[in-house]
Amino acid sequence: MRMKMLSAAFLGLALFAGAAFAQTPAPAFDTKAKQILLVDAETGTVLFSRAENDPIPPASLAKLMTMEVVGEALGKGEVSPETLYDVSEHAWRTGGAPAGTSTMFAALKSRIRVADLLQGVAVQLANDACIILAEGMTGSEGAFAERMTARARELGMPVATFRNATGLPDPGNKITMSELVTLVRHLHEAHPDLYRLYSQPEFEWNKILQRNKNPLISANIGVDGLATGFAEGFGFSLAASLQRGDRRVYLAMGGLETDKERIEESRKVLDWAMTAFEKKRIFADGESIGEAAVYGGDASHVALVAGGPVDVLLPVNNPERLTARIVYKWPLRAPVTAGTEVGVVKLWNGEKLLREVPVKTAGAVGQGTLTSRAVDALQELLFFWL
Repeated sequence: MRMKMLSAAFLGLALFAGAAFAQTPAPAFDTKAKQILLVDAETGTVLFSRAENDPIPPASLAKLMTMEVVGEALGKGEVSPETLYDVSEHAWRTGGAPAGTSTMFAALKSRIRVADLLQGVAVQLANDACIILAEGMTGSEGAFAERMTARARELGMPVATFRNATGLPDPGNKITMSELVTLVRHLHEAHPDLYRLYSQPEFEWNKILQRNKNPLISANIGVDGLATGFAEGFGFSLAASLQRGDRRVYLAMGGLETDKERIEESRKVLDWAMTAFEKKRIFADGESIGEAAVYGGDASHVALVAGGPVDVLLPVNNPERLTARIVYKWPLRAPVTAGTEVGVVKLWNGEKLLREVPVKTAGAVGQGTLTSRAVDALQELLFFWL
């Protein structure tokens, strides 16, 4: 299908970052992370990215998907916080004390409330809690993993695949940094009650006090979630969200050599995200940002607008040229109704794509006369022939 690209506002017109061009460029920022995606929550601006679509083993970050699936089930009334699930021998041996991995020390053949299991997953990254939830909800960990993968597709995560509920080593487990940010954003926005569990410094269950395994929670830098992971051959990873003042960012990063490096790099990245950028309004609410050609209508073009004001975050000292392009299926075919979403406006800072915003028609275009439709048909034929 052919696509037509237009510069925002008018053909060939580019947007610029104002006085930033007169300033001395700041030193280029970098991080030791091999894979990373850092996104501003309000504007959706990508602040930093590298290999964000490369699949890696999720390790314990898979437990974020386990939490989401349980959260969805709670929302639908399939389970309740007071539902009790049995601790099977598989859950005890694979994820409990005998395994020597992260555990909430669930006792074999005991019964545990969903509310307590969720605490164990969020604070302790407990493998036994994940398996108990999986077996309780679907009968087996394998069936639950299939549900995790299916749910990932529903959330717009095309690569993420899960073979277990814990992220314990399995060649079939995979996810990308981009998908982790999608998942983190969804958990924060769709499941606020579950999300709040990640900020607890500790929790006590069955007379056992367990401290939060996320080292950034106790660092008092504004991080209020979520989890860390480690996979042999792929290094240390992290998915986090930080709130300072009225700004929030989402971060997923991996490929770090040590736990110490993960802490240092994540703090550096998050501090940079909060100090090196300023918000710029690119389009006002209702402002016409371009127009699209219409085939067979009583008008040859229709104005396009975004659904609201369009903001981006830009470096305080920005040496790049800010441009915007509208992408839509060319041409639109009459009749066209007002408010129809027809494409997106892509905002670029130099060669870096900052964000995409849907655009819709500002008005209606009716059916044209027979003569006008014939002329449009001839023009379209010539366009494709050329």
